[in-house]
Amino acid sequence: MSTSKFGQKVITFNGGVIDRVAPQRAEPGYIEGLAASDAARTICFANDRALIDVEANPPRAWRTVNGAIERKEPVKRMLLGLEPSGDPLFAQFVEHDEDGRPAGDVPSSVKAIDLRSLASQDLVSVEEFGMLAYARSMLNWHATHQFCAYCGGKTHMVEGGDRRKCEDCGREHFPRTDPVVIIVVYQGDRCLLGRSKNFVEGMYSALAGFMEPGETLEDAARREVLEEAGIHVGKVSYVMSQPWPFVSSLMMGLLGEALDDKIDIDPHELEDARWFSRDEAQSLLDGTHPDGLKAPNPFAIAHHLLLAYLQKT
Repeated sequence: MSTSKFGQKVITFNGGVIDRVAPQRAEPGYIEGLAASDAARTICFANDRALIDVEANPPRAWRTVNGAIERKEPVKRMLLGLEPSGDPLFAQFVEHDEDGRPAGDVPSSVKAIDLRSLASQDLVSVEEFGMLAYARSMLNWHATHQFCAYCGGKTHMVEGGDRRKCEDCGREHFPRTDPVVIIVVYQGDRCLLGRSKNFVEGMYSALAGFMEPGETLEDAARREVLEEAGIHVGKVSYVMSQPWPFVSSLMMGLLGEALDDKIDIDPHELEDARWFSRDEAQSLLDGTHPDGLKAPNPFAIAHHLLLAYLQKT
């Protein structure tokens, strides 16, 4: 994990450095000018897999010149913004085979890799992860919002993909991000962690859930913990956040103080939940737990929330 220019910790998917050029997008001819530039490049996705040049040093998203490979309709090529070099950067879905190999002239060093695998291998830089998370979330939003939620009319990209507009009623639609609270609850020198049946074997993590309308971060976290584990939570403090591009969530990391300790899990939400001592929590992170239990990988915010709990207590 690195540190941003603002002195904040940067974890996977947090390191976006793209200038999204919001003020300029509405200027007549601006998007078209960027698209026609010899410096313009495009990153490509084969569904949920990014095309990565694994032989670059370090590996990075493959950037193709405009029109080099076939775009997959109906999603148009969208403008991400300007790279730190000032060069325009676009993103698009591409036609591909079952293995994710795109149609067109693509170097053999370019592989289609899903973002979760990239993250687990820590394969690209912090800045590339931030850009890829942004691109994947936006492309998926465009793919799933082809029609107006108000009248059912066809929608199209405007301002390079910054939003969509209905061709019938004229309403504008903006990209959505789904807020998720994720919390490590503690009481004295122990913390509460749980596991879903979908987790890899032996992994325990922070409790998490989507926020509901009308909730604060604190209230959403208290509700989730009570619903999933039967524990009442008092004081809640914010730690950090993480964009989570599966498909487009914002994980908001918290620590919370438990008011009681009797666990009553909801079997529809959790397979198990239990209290871990500080030493056990450290062993989860170190991979030395005597029962072979483990914490989430370092690319996940839950890993860093567990670290924050250990530092706090």
